[in-house]
Amino acid sequence: MTGLLKKIAIWTGISLGVVLLAVAALYWYWFLAPSQLQADVHYGTRDGKPLFLDVFQPPKPNGAAVLMMVSGGWKSGPGSVRPFMFAPFLRRGYTVFAVRHISQPECTISGIVEDMHRAVRYVRNHAANYGVDGQKLGVIGGSSGGHLSLMLGTCGGPGNPDAEDPVERESSAVQCVACFYPPTDLLDLGESTENPGDGGPPKSFVNGFGPRAKPMEEWKILGRELSPIYHITPAMPPTFIVHGDADTLIPLDQSLRFMNAAKQYDLKLRLDIEAGGGHGWVTMVFDIVNFARWFDLHLFPKPESK
Repeated sequence: MTGLLKKIAIWTGISLGVVLLAVAALYWYWFLAPSQLQADVHYGTRDGKPLFLDVFQPPKPNGAAVLMMVSGGWKSGPGSVRPFMFAPFLRRGYTVFAVRHISQPECTISGIVEDMHRAVRYVRNHAANYGVDGQKLGVIGGSSGGHLSLMLGTCGGPGNPDAEDPVERESSAVQCVACFYPPTDLLDLGESTENPGDGGPPKSFVNGFGPRAKPMEEWKILGRELSPIYHITPAMPPTFIVHGDADTLIPLDQSLRFMNAAKQYDLKLRLDIEAGGGHGWVTMVFDIVNFARWFDLHLFPKPESK
């Protein structure tokens, strides 16, 4: 019996050691990804107030960039920037731009979308300063950040060649998109807990959409303008969405219908469904690894073998 107890003790110790090593490895990978931070870079102005982004530069840049939409409920702030959420990109050499915006209802959601276009134009205009190829820009986000990501993916386009500001002459198009549970059709919220039942805007965000959201006729126009599903074109970049099938805030139907609408074109699409996933789940950090792989695949495509 004594020998058996010794063996059990030895194997228990070994197992505990393995677990501790695994925890240490995960902590090192996610929380200690090396980067140099340039905080509070001024990329524009909204109603006299500055707009900021934070730049995270890896020690060995690969020449591509990721713009992370720092947004939840169309609210944003410096406290919402969590580097572990994009550690897999830093590990692969991506320069990450964590883009913040003025929160609704202080800024309308239309204004927020405009400012995200501004952020892409700014990054492209300053790409050389950060060792980035301006034609290798991707975007990621979750929830309202996913909505903003898809708005860039579907509506990003040429700047104004006659603009006095050189930033505004740049394109806001991105070359890759990956996001979590985005609202894609504001005119048809389906079984969302935000559905008012009359075709109007999401219940908790009426003020965020501004005065145009109040009259129904105006809302139908505005809601369409701000819904990615109505702006899909053959030019949409490779797009990857992860969505939980138990999400009641933004139901899975939002992503299913978006992907079905995009299938009419020859586009690179991927939808992963998280079984039992609500509006977020514990293991979603591992989905970000797949986001990074998606960017690797489409921003650095391998030549086709002859």
